[in-house]
Amino acid sequence: MPPDPDPRTDSQLLAAAGSGDAAAFDTLYLRHRDWVVNLAYRFTHDKDEALDIMQESFAYLLGRLPGFTLTARLTTFLYPVVKHNALAARRKGRRTVLHADVPEPAAPQSAAGGPGDPPPGAAVRAAADSLPEAQRETLLMRFVDGMALQEIALALNIPVGTVKSRLHTALSTLRADPRTLHLFDLPPDQPRDGRDQAGGATAGSTERQDA
Repeated sequence: MPPDPDPRTDSQLLAAAGSGDAAAFDTLYLRHRDWVVNLAYRFTHDKDEALDIMQESFAYLLGRLPGFTLTARLTTFLYPVVKHNALAARRKGRRTVLHADVPEPAAPQSAAGGPGDPPPGAAVRAAADSLPEAQRETLLMRFVDGMALQEIALALNIPVGTVKSRLHTALSTLRADPRTLHLFDLPPDQPRDGRDQAGGATAGSTERQDA
């Protein structure tokens, strides 16, 4: 994806869109549509369904204008919107299940593991299906979506302590899983400060970060 040519923040774009600048909303849409459709696909595992949910979610955001003030990252605001639309699809009889094994082009990659190992995002997704849904969702939000603990708590409307508890339990399970064991056993020359080379959180770091 080419670099975003618009230097304005999401908050500035929302303010401009609320004042009638249609191009500002188009920029927001292009900036976040891939993340939204990947998230919707994670819940639906259906490409067409995910596209419908993406459109519904951005229509909801547009309907909040003017007068909407962003108090968190836009992805933190959009996460429960996308999830709500996916659950609404389930109530209408459209199949919606949280899946972990969905490829996401923007998933953070780490140098952890050997040359033949999948990147942590893919490895975590592959192993996460063995987890209870609440733990799986929280884990994916943390390591696939790159959300901070406070952002996860806000998006799910749960205490930060609950987020930490779910992650702790999920990571304890993954430490015993051969598919993800290498994520917790970094070689000596790899950084252990909780950030990978691209600036993403590594799986062994969440209990030290955002405390």
